[in-house]
Amino acid sequence: MPKVKDKPGRMSAQETLDLWTQYKQTGDQRIRDRLVLTFAPMVKYIVYKKAREIPARCEVEDFISCGLEALIRSIDRYDPNKGATLEQFAWTRIHGAVLDELRRNDWAPRSLRRWDRDISKANEQFVGLYGRKPSREELSESLGISKNDLITRQDEIARSHVGSLNTVVLAEDDTTIERIDTLHSDDRDYDPEHAAMRSDAKARFRQAFERLPERERKVAVLLYVYNLTLREIGEILGVTESRVCQIHGAITKKLRAELEVDEQLFSEVA
Repeated sequence: MPKVKDKPGRMSAQETLDLWTQYKQTGDQRIRDRLVLTFAPMVKYIVYKKAREIPARCEVEDFISCGLEALIRSIDRYDPNKGATLEQFAWTRIHGAVLDELRRNDWAPRSLRRWDRDISKANEQFVGLYGRKPSREELSESLGISKNDLITRQDEIARSHVGSLNTVVLAEDDTTIERIDTLHSDDRDYDPEHAAMRSDAKARFRQAFERLPERERKVAVLLYVYNLTLREIGEILGVTESRVCQIHGAITKKLRAELEVDEQLFSEVA
């Protein structure tokens, strides 16, 4: 009985067959694990060759797991009398399992995926020949279709690449960045530069407000914090409504003069 090696490594077809025969005779799971470790790099090779076709919402690790399951099944079902080596048989089963998993996770028709490959290939060939990316007219001409047909195909391909916003696009040390973190936002409140400028402008506004006379600060608080009307403020201060209006005008003029560079902020606060 051949001795099981302690470390995985590249074996000849005959060594593999001898090891597989030993496994079938004894049912020793350690021998099967040795075979799995021997062919595991082949699983990764097949999956990563297909990685470009894996939908963005799926994890590569899921396809590797699928390939490993196919590898284990191929070891159990291998029949040397049919002529193929164990490696050839396992390759075929793993490749087929990965393709089946791709089809199961991809709702786009195969014809669209063929167009995706053809367009990418034509684009790469053009770059190789001319050292630049082709225009749409040049790309459509190389594919033998009209520009409008090319645009239609590209739009359909773009719509088919639907992915989870929580897909991790970068993982380094203990830091992970998800796709949603890389999306551009038009909300300026989430722009770090704008947020810093706004915070600085607010600090200057508070400083300018503190320099106002006490009566003017009181009018501003009653008006903007407590939302009182000019008439109600006049009754509290013992002055007419028109006088409160004059005080408010003075407040606005002083703050606008001090915060001229922060005109947008002043309009939001005042």
